[in-house]
Amino acid sequence: MSAVPPRAAGPLVSARFRLALSYAGFLVAAGAVLLLGVYVVLRYVPNYPLTAANPSEADLPIASRSEILTTLVRLSGALLAALALIGITGGWFLAGWVLRPLRRINEAARIAAGGRLDHRIRMSGLNDEFRQLADTFDHMLDRLDDAFATQERFAANASHELRTPLAVTGTLLDVARRNPHGQDYPALVERLSITNARAVGLTEALLRLADADAVTAEAAPLDLAGTVRTAVGEAAPEAERRGVAWDLRLEAAPVLGDGALLAQAVANLVQNAVRHNTGRGSALAATGRDPRRGVTTLRVENTGPEYTPEAAARLREPFLRGEGRTRRGDGPGHGEGYGLGLALVARVVDVHGGTLDLSPRDGGGLVVTVALPSPAGPYVPAPGR
Repeated sequence: MSAVPPRAAGPLVSARFRLALSYAGFLVAAGAVLLLGVYVVLRYVPNYPLTAANPSEADLPIASRSEILTTLVRLSGALLAALALIGITGGWFLAGWVLRPLRRINEAARIAAGGRLDHRIRMSGLNDEFRQLADTFDHMLDRLDDAFATQERFAANASHELRTPLAVTGTLLDVARRNPHGQDYPALVERLSITNARAVGLTEALLRLADADAVTAEAAPLDLAGTVRTAVGEAAPEAERRGVAWDLRLEAAPVLGDGALLAQAVANLVQNAVRHNTGRGSALAATGRDPRRGVTTLRVENTGPEYTPEAAARLREPFLRGEGRTRRGDGPGHGEGYGLGLALVARVVDVHGGTLDLSPRDGGGLVVTVALPSPAGPYVPAPGR
């Protein structure tokens, strides 16, 4: 779709110049009315020769009414010309001062039109119409920035999370193509159907993730312990291949949320604990409730490389993995993720009103703690959050 061309416009007419002319016109009109009033009053001066009240001043010239009116008309023209000059000059500077906030708003609009949505006007001063307009414009930029960020986040999450079911589907089809006569086609069709349904469900969950209101609408009671047990079971073959031993300490963990999104978040934590581990390493998953704070908790620990607190906290940033910036196709063990696993977990936890904490594990590795509001009590953030 081609962009809509800007509307054709005539020569630029400065609003400042028009305001200056308006101020000058108003000033001249007010002066003209005043002088007209004086002229009308002088019309009532008697039209006969005037004499001085003091006989000693009888020789002094005394103007008649016609002479006074003629002088008044001449002076009025000069005064109106002076008022016009003063009005245009003063109006020009006054209009510039009044319109200065509009220049800032216009500059912000130009920056936004160029693709930058992080610029804000943040106008200070009196709470007048210009400041209200600037605040409204800033709010609009906030909404646009959030909308574009949500769109980009959905595209990134979708490309990351759909890679696994699509890879499974591709593998099944490749095997069937290479050995078409040795396949159990009913079982193959069943596996493809399950994988496809998972991809469809994941796509719908990611679409809900793009809208926090949609997540709330899909909220239902579930036990996070069962979700963790399922995720560990699905990751068991990979954990066995990598020599990672799981320690499960699962207690009842009731939450109210979107089951598909929470399942994907838990699966990401379990996969990260396995993939970013050491040879013959270990991983721990524990669930429970904190009645004092009214939250349900999930803690996932794994052995692995050592992190500083700052480096651990940054792992939730998109496209950042445990080894550093994301790499693709660097050989076995690389390119398995696109650095969005923990970013997706952080987003899921956020839309559910919870908190995500990443901290180094003593001896190397990572400790991930998720706290979600428990349906059995109010959610009280931990001190310092």
